[in-house]
Amino acid sequence: MSVRELVVLGTASQVPTRHRNHNGYLLRWDGEGILFDPGEGTQRQMLRAGVSAHDLNRICVTHFHGDHSLGLAGVIQRINLDQVPHEVTAYYPRSGQRFFDRLRHATAYRETVRLTEVPVAADGTLAVSPSYTLQARRLSHPVESYGYRLTEPDGRRMLPERLAAYGIKGPDVGLIQRAGRLGDVTLEDVSEVRHGQRFAFVMDTRMCEGVHALAEGCDLLVIESTFLDEDAELAAEHGHLTAGQAASVARDAGVRHLVLTHFSQRYSDPGDFERQARAAGFAGELTVAHDLQRVPVPKRR
Repeated sequence: MSVRELVVLGTASQVPTRHRNHNGYLLRWDGEGILFDPGEGTQRQMLRAGVSAHDLNRICVTHFHGDHSLGLAGVIQRINLDQVPHEVTAYYPRSGQRFFDRLRHATAYRETVRLTEVPVAADGTLAVSPSYTLQARRLSHPVESYGYRLTEPDGRRMLPERLAAYGIKGPDVGLIQRAGRLGDVTLEDVSEVRHGQRFAFVMDTRMCEGVHALAEGCDLLVIESTFLDEDAELAAEHGHLTAGQAASVARDAGVRHLVLTHFSQRYSDPGDFERQARAAGFAGELTVAHDLQRVPVPKRR
């Protein structure tokens, strides 16, 4: 049975707190695991969340600030210690190559796993698999930063009433799905487009074109909301979003489920983020993330 869910490993911005670890997010997608922004302590959070090194297929780093990348050293060494049997691919901004190299080789260890490096230097497609396309878009932060988006290919949904009208049943249903035609009847005559699911991961950034492009039409959007709206000037200065800004992006993009995260330690009430997101007009499903939470990708409409 395929599982599509977000496992939240950490939700703090800049420094960990008593209740929030540094960033870390695992997306489970049809038997693959994509780890986003492993901050300090991610390896232990994986253990607490029941996530194994064997679950990791890809690692996506948005940028090289410590709260998004200091856990790379431990995660990479754990992948090798556990002798993960498959290739693991790491994506990160090309401008941070020296930081990736230092983290990958922070201490001595035995390399047993093929770790493929894919530095990102521009917007575009990074990988194509049968179940998704992985893309990157440039964001606006004091250091080079990229957001990531997964898009499942569109498929077809068979319509029982149309099949019945054309007298198609039993093995012929599979035949028309595979061949695209059965006699004079085409696949389009008895089915409709089933839009693929979409997921996006948007971390440290000001409002910019990349934020909107990543969020467009997402079923699940994970987005930073470091500050509350009253500190919008501070957010812009440091290259971050407020809860209201993140929610307005999701509202305009038609996002179905919005996950807010990356919270500044200056705020004590998580409910404030939800209230400001709702005040911005976002009416979809909303999660103010906390550590070790699991958020399913919404079922198709």
